[in-house]
Amino acid sequence: MFNPRPRIERVDVGGGFHAWIVDDALQDPQALRQRAVAESHRFEMAPHNAYPGLEWRMAADVASPLADFFLLHLRSALGGRRTQGMTSRLSLATLQPHELSPLQRLCHRDRFGATPGQMVAACTLYLFDDPALGGTSFFMPRRPLDAINADIRRWHTMDADAFTQEIGSPPGYLVNSNAQFELTGVVPAAFNRAVFYDGTQFHSSHITQPGLLSADPARGRLTLNGFFICRRAAA
Repeated sequence: MFNPRPRIERVDVGGGFHAWIVDDALQDPQALRQRAVAESHRFEMAPHNAYPGLEWRMAADVASPLADFFLLHLRSALGGRRTQGMTSRLSLATLQPHELSPLQRLCHRDRFGATPGQMVAACTLYLFDDPALGGTSFFMPRRPLDAINADIRRWHTMDADAFTQEIGSPPGYLVNSNAQFELTGVVPAAFNRAVFYDGTQFHSSHITQPGLLSADPARGRLTLNGFFICRRAAA
């Protein structure tokens, strides 16, 4: 399923973090996209997290090859040792700016309840042709992390109007620096490109043209996402 001889490039995404870009990641990317089109009824909104669209949890026939690829080529580079948990999904960002909740208008981190001895790695594999649908952006907080976390908990309880008034910007995806976060790097999208990164770095889908989003997997922002909880390698 995955390219056995991948081309992997490490890029600086700011704040001492790096991302690893894998072009031509899948041997037959069209097959996975066609599967998403044929079984589009399996996508559903996922209220358990802040993803701004539809998701389809992947079974072992996709999750296991992704886990193996991560183990062979990326886990060590990202500072992980033994993989202790993993999940993957096909995703379609669909929400328009006025539909976003306050937390969907911010960057986020993937933590999954990891303990101090664990790390979380994440990946996004782009399965769409139009790069204007957006890649992945990375951010650093402009204030101490404890203060940012306290604000995030407070923003979670706000309605959209109150949040808009507090941050002073209209509804939309976060694609530029603001008073809370500094944009430090963007990995552009390309068909069959995967980007692996430390999930504890603040990041977001870099969606500058939300009018292009669609619930149709054949033309929407279709991605394969993976999350890996690992033991942290000794320093």
